[in-house]
Amino acid sequence: MTSITDLRKKAIEIRKGLLQMICDGQTGHTGGALSSADILTALFYYKMKHDPANPKWEDRDRFILSKGHSVEGYYNILADMGYFPKEELKTFSHFQSRLIGHPSTKVPGVEMNTGALGHGLPIAVGMALAGKRDQKDYHVYVLMGDGEQAEGSVWEGAMAAANYQLDHLVGIVDRNHLQISGDTEDVMALGDFAAKWRAFGWEVVEIDGNDMEQIVKTLDELPAGTGKPQMIIAHTVKGKGVSFMENVAKWHHGVPTPEQLAQALAELDACEKELD
Repeated sequence: MTSITDLRKKAIEIRKGLLQMICDGQTGHTGGALSSADILTALFYYKMKHDPANPKWEDRDRFILSKGHSVEGYYNILADMGYFPKEELKTFSHFQSRLIGHPSTKVPGVEMNTGALGHGLPIAVGMALAGKRDQKDYHVYVLMGDGEQAEGSVWEGAMAAANYQLDHLVGIVDRNHLQISGDTEDVMALGDFAAKWRAFGWEVVEIDGNDMEQIVKTLDELPAGTGKPQMIIAHTVKGKGVSFMENVAKWHHGVPTPEQLAQALAELDACEKELD
């Protein structure tokens, strides 16, 4: 799937699917799943090397969802690509379902159990270092939240990645400015966020993380062979695509009512028609 229009339509489809899944499961982290849907769509349908028929393919690119609470879009994409049956999405967070509220390696296509914030980047550093020492050319992508940046282990991982010159490691931060307790700048200010990552020895680019064309262009233009890990600061909108959820902190974790679900799906349908 290479058309920007097709990728935009797919991201809308994933948004609709994750909203339905959250309603079926009566739990979920709606806002962050919506804000990161475009990034995940670009990675899985456009950029990454992976094979649903062979999830453990040795030369696959690796992806870690460090902000594991926003798993709903991730599960929808894996099901849509054939890693497991789509019907299973209806069991999200139900008793004995393997589709729990954070990524689980019981689910085909999931590389690591995540959810304890701050762990994804250090794990990705280990995977990237292993690939470098084994002389493999796969990339490791890790998606973090901006609230997660308050975790010290993120910066330990950042320092190690630069030290080992892991230029096939790509970090992405879903910079939507909202976490469960409010605005990130009120909870733990990030300040000049790009300058922090550059100071730790990373190549840094800032983009609109809800603009599919920008995402794809950035992924294609990441510099190779620099000896530096790559950081994409993706400025997004929490709750992107649903008017009454956008930039509203309470939708960090929340379940739409049937009426709200109907309104949200109608808005997304309208967005999809505009692309036809």
